[in-house]
Amino acid sequence: MSFWEVPGVKAGVLTGEGAWNLLKFAKANGFAIPAFNCTTTSSVNAVLEAGKDLNRPVIIQVSEGGAAFFTGKSLPNEKGVLQASILGAVCCAHYVRQVAPAYGIPVLMHSDHCAKKLLPWFDGMLEADEAFFAAHKEPLFSSHMLDLSEEPDEENIAICAKYLKRMAPMNQILEMEIGITGGVEDGVDNSGVSKEKLYSTPEDVFAVYEGLNPISEKFTIAAAFGNVHGVYKPGNVKLQPELLAKFQEYATQKTGKENPLFFVFHGGSGSEKSDIATALASGVVKMNVDTDTQWAYWEGLLNFYKSKEAYLQGQIGNPEGPDKPNKSYYDPRKWVRESEITMTKRVKESCADLSNINK
Repeated sequence: MSFWEVPGVKAGVLTGEGAWNLLKFAKANGFAIPAFNCTTTSSVNAVLEAGKDLNRPVIIQVSEGGAAFFTGKSLPNEKGVLQASILGAVCCAHYVRQVAPAYGIPVLMHSDHCAKKLLPWFDGMLEADEAFFAAHKEPLFSSHMLDLSEEPDEENIAICAKYLKRMAPMNQILEMEIGITGGVEDGVDNSGVSKEKLYSTPEDVFAVYEGLNPISEKFTIAAAFGNVHGVYKPGNVKLQPELLAKFQEYATQKTGKENPLFFVFHGGSGSEKSDIATALASGVVKMNVDTDTQWAYWEGLLNFYKSKEAYLQGQIGNPEGPDKPNKSYYDPRKWVRESEITMTKRVKESCADLSNINK
């Protein structure tokens, strides 16, 4: 069975049952959909191009800081208001909705880590969802993530439950985090947390299920198994993806339902292929990728500059003659496109790592 045969799946942004059915299909068939942080229309296009080339679904996601960048760093973004971040996320979602059908693939539109201090951003996006739902019978975004892992577990789950009650009437998916992902991501520094907080327990994870499942089945859990944001040498981070299977076993025993949990793999950049394979076998349906695609985007520009350096020292004058123009080299469409090409290649690699490929 192809993912195209999954009920509700179509080209363009998926929400509600279509989005959830696709995640269920991924879980049942041992693959996950990579989620890429985007900060510009260019990076969005690179992800969509890779999905189009592979004929596979992808997830576009935007962080609070990335959303502010999307709209323009010169706009005010007051603490406690975050108006530029709200506007940027909404603009990105509308942009993806407009162009994704042209690429001919299913896309999930997602917002990334939202800590407690960033809840005004979350509220603003939900207001946009509710307005879109009133007009179109579906939310603007497919899903949102609350990252309240720095708070006590009880508070974390309670706030998630509060927001899931608001999202459930729109059939929207909530992603939450239990346990802490180490490293630094979008200005949130967890590099100094104690090691035990980097590993969730079966009881921690099942408490999430108990708190959220009575409200809606549409939630995913970013459970901690040693994950770290950023780039690192293989072996430097002690991932224990086998813990995910233990979390599933515990939940199965408690509920009588086989493997009822849907997991998200955070800090995916730099992960060893064997760890990814173990995670896929344990119910991971989404993996975040940011650091690796940031480098890939930069590398395209870097390589272009190195190869055309002599043509990029002034508007006129190059090895072909002192009066020769260089416009065709410094035109942003030229070097931005080179960045898109290398990012697209890296997106395809992530899809392959997660078995999100046609066989």
